[in-house]
Amino acid sequence: MEILNIDRLSFTYSGAEAPVLKDVTFSLAPGSFTVLMGESGSGKSTLLRLIKKELSPRGKTEGKISLLGKPVSELTPRESAFAVGFVAQLPEEQIITDRVWHELAFTGESAGMEDALLRRRVGEIASYFGMGDWFRRETDTLSGGQKQLLTLASVLAGEPALLLLDEPTSRLDPVAEGEFLSLLERLNRELGLTVLLATHDPARMLGMADRLLYLEDGVLCCDGTPRKVCAQFPEEKLPALPAVTRVWHKLGKNGECPLTLREGSALTEKTALRSIPLQEPSLGAPVLQGKELCFRFARDGAPLCDRLSFTLREGEHLAVVGGNGSGKTTLLRLLCGFLKPLSGKILLEGKPLQKYGGDLWYHRMAYLPQEPAALFGEETVGEEYLLYCKKKGIDPAAAEELAARLGVSHLWNRHPLDLSGGELQLCALGRVLLQQPKVLLLDEPTKGVDAFAVRRLEKILQELTAEGTAILTVTHDLEFAGRNAHTCALLFDGVLSSPQPAQRFFAQNRFYTTDISRMTKGVCATEESLYQSIYGKERNHVTL
Repeated sequence: MEILNIDRLSFTYSGAEAPVLKDVTFSLAPGSFTVLMGESGSGKSTLLRLIKKELSPRGKTEGKISLLGKPVSELTPRESAFAVGFVAQLPEEQIITDRVWHELAFTGESAGMEDALLRRRVGEIASYFGMGDWFRRETDTLSGGQKQLLTLASVLAGEPALLLLDEPTSRLDPVAEGEFLSLLERLNRELGLTVLLATHDPARMLGMADRLLYLEDGVLCCDGTPRKVCAQFPEEKLPALPAVTRVWHKLGKNGECPLTLREGSALTEKTALRSIPLQEPSLGAPVLQGKELCFRFARDGAPLCDRLSFTLREGEHLAVVGGNGSGKTTLLRLLCGFLKPLSGKILLEGKPLQKYGGDLWYHRMAYLPQEPAALFGEETVGEEYLLYCKKKGIDPAAAEELAARLGVSHLWNRHPLDLSGGELQLCALGRVLLQQPKVLLLDEPTKGVDAFAVRRLEKILQELTAEGTAILTVTHDLEFAGRNAHTCALLFDGVLSSPQPAQRFFAQNRFYTTDISRMTKGVCATEESLYQSIYGKERNHVTL
């Protein structure tokens, strides 16, 4: 029997004119691993939430969704709760208890499981997930990777027949992402768990999946094995694919379509590569400086900044990478003045940050936080933009023009909380860019954003740096950093490594590096540099 059957499913949100899902039909076999892709707003999250009855959005549903042969609408709350597990992008939204072991036991306790069985079940899951060292920890002290593992483990305590995951790795650093996905693959291969995972970044997932679905404007336009679907992807949709697959397309589609880094390395080993002279970025005068910054949240806690120093220059895009919990977001909050360093100085254009007061946030600095919803207080995106323009005497036409550049004009009359994660991220960026900053601080700007929207974002950021804006980005998206940052640095143990040109930074790294760098043994860091290495000129001047 099929685990899940969806037959001609369409869905329209309450108050919306057009459906977000249109006549979607597919089924999932027991033990399958399926990746669901599509641009922001294509309906991925809506589809997952319709399958999980308790999370279904309000609106008009047409068609059928059946789980284990029974319509989802007819499942009892208990049946639905235990048959379908759901792991969201933000583990904080799902963790409800104060201790790890409490969280693991919560599902069994809610089901009235007897104590002996509950203890055995919790011990079994904790052992399988390798939680022994942090089994009794408080949940709010865990790293981002540990929180996501805990969310997955607590969901599996209910022994669901189907596991749904919505962008589960978008907030994880590369190492934590690898650990999470390795465990997920084990659960699928060893326990036969049926998995449906929605993502914008499938690079690490396609090699373990046996099926790929692609939604476009609510229509299921691609359905097949990952290798077959990726091999037939149209030219205009290639940005959605992993770097190894894009390179295969651009180099003539010779041989079998690669999905993994191992296959990509074999591809580049057959290609003549030449080293590229390193060009030091030409940057302007210092605009933002941190001098000997020290900070920790508790007197006996680990230092998140330990005599940390750096200089950000006009026209420079500095990318800071590092593990979950290394202090990247804390650093940004220090630079914004939201946190006060225990010692050290922060200088903006040579002047101590605290001297600016309320003048800091217009024509000087702007900050895009990890939680972009915090920037919106009005009923629609357009109202938020126009209210800010009115307060600052900005021509409203500038707000509309900015929305068009970001590709979010169609969201002008939407409520911010009704948007997908990627849509909200882009709208929030537009809101902070209205501040016309000299320094732009970005916290995970590509989180939950589809590849095509990321390209629009990159174009705007490159235009800003060309005009002299200084940008400091903290990110787990190493491909984004490789394509856009002039300089990169690693934050570890409270210290920021000396920023280096991006090409040198990624060439010298083994773990915090790009897929292209891994494929070419550090010769190239990005697709552009790969094409230059092969052809001796930029890609734009090469016919591939």
